[in-house]
Amino acid sequence: MRIKIANGLVIDPANNIEAKQDIYISEGRIAAIGRQPEGFSLDETIDASGCHVIPGIVDLRARLREPGQENKGTIASESRAAAASGITTVCVPPDTTPVIDTTSVVELIHQRANEAGFAKIVTLGALTAGLKGEQLSEMALLKKFGNCVGVSNALEPVSNNLVMRRAMEYAASCDMTIFLHAEDKGLAAGGCAHEGAISTRLGLPGIPEAAETNAIARDLLLIEQTGVRAHFCHISSARAVQMIARAQYDGLPVTADVAAHYLHLTEMDIGFFNSNCHVRPPLRTQRDREALISALATDNLTAICSDHEPHDADAKLAPFSETEPGISALETLLPLALRLTDELSLSDVINRLTAQPAKILGIDAGTLSLGEAADICIYDPEASWIMDSSKMISAGKNSPFEGWELKGKVQHTLLNGKVVYSAK
Repeated sequence: MRIKIANGLVIDPANNIEAKQDIYISEGRIAAIGRQPEGFSLDETIDASGCHVIPGIVDLRARLREPGQENKGTIASESRAAAASGITTVCVPPDTTPVIDTTSVVELIHQRANEAGFAKIVTLGALTAGLKGEQLSEMALLKKFGNCVGVSNALEPVSNNLVMRRAMEYAASCDMTIFLHAEDKGLAAGGCAHEGAISTRLGLPGIPEAAETNAIARDLLLIEQTGVRAHFCHISSARAVQMIARAQYDGLPVTADVAAHYLHLTEMDIGFFNSNCHVRPPLRTQRDREALISALATDNLTAICSDHEPHDADAKLAPFSETEPGISALETLLPLALRLTDELSLSDVINRLTAQPAKILGIDAGTLSLGEAADICIYDPEASWIMDSSKMISAGKNSPFEGWELKGKVQHTLLNGKVVYSAK
């Protein structure tokens, strides 16, 4: 199949391209950008007039709920939502049921993803067996036979310092990146909102900033000692950003990301107990939000992810503190990121959705380089739309952005040169 994507503005930060050019695809790969190769006969032309053509988005973290919680979503339903959102590669954390601590679970996920055919799925293996924080998982086997791109204990903090040290040493010996959720479980103490004036006024148990920063301090000391390559997930506070920036300045092999909703929402958005704003870590202050945006501009935060967590309706119907945390976020990732162009250039925004997360995962994705897989997102930057959760493709409708006017609408998504989504 030979395809031409014509008349679009091509934005490929990895190759410093931002120009109106045509893209030629052959046998699922990028054959040329700009001039048509000699003897290139077309099977299809996609008119991208007025649109931006970017590498397929690489989402660092999205829970697809399968296996184990198919009532909330399946690999088919959520990867279909990803395709409609311009996302071609999704990284899945290990907190499925059963946990991704054996290669058989990885094989199941890859099989279901291939059957669905909407997006590429990469997996993080469990850091400890069953995510219990007691015994190390078989990281070497997960990498060799499961092709896991890293290891993580998901949202279950490893409280035992010796276990964490040994885990980091093992991961370093396997040349695997460790993905960290920074939370001191004792300080978090079952809270559900940022500890401050809002949580006090609403009578909600608070999670102090120190729950994040204390965990980061411990992990940074162990990273320095073990030399492991580490990535901090969904950073939420200004102080945490300062600590990570200092570690990067000192030369530690550390990266970090932020989920899109932390860049647009604060503790104020909880309002009258809006359970769709119940997330983990919690939404913090306006000062924290501004610091996260500034850290993206300085590249101390290197990627923007969805942190997608679809839920069924019942999960958000209890009193705020008893609801399940998480946002169905695949379909708002691109438009929310595009709102940042007052603080970052458009190329920088796209970079943090494509090449940068691919680099963190250590995979070949996020670029339009010649010979690479033709994973491409074509979106209309001027298309405005109202967020209506009832029209979401994801099985989870739990979004705090209901009624928001968003700008930027995906028109086509290509996976390995095949159109897997078309708005027309």
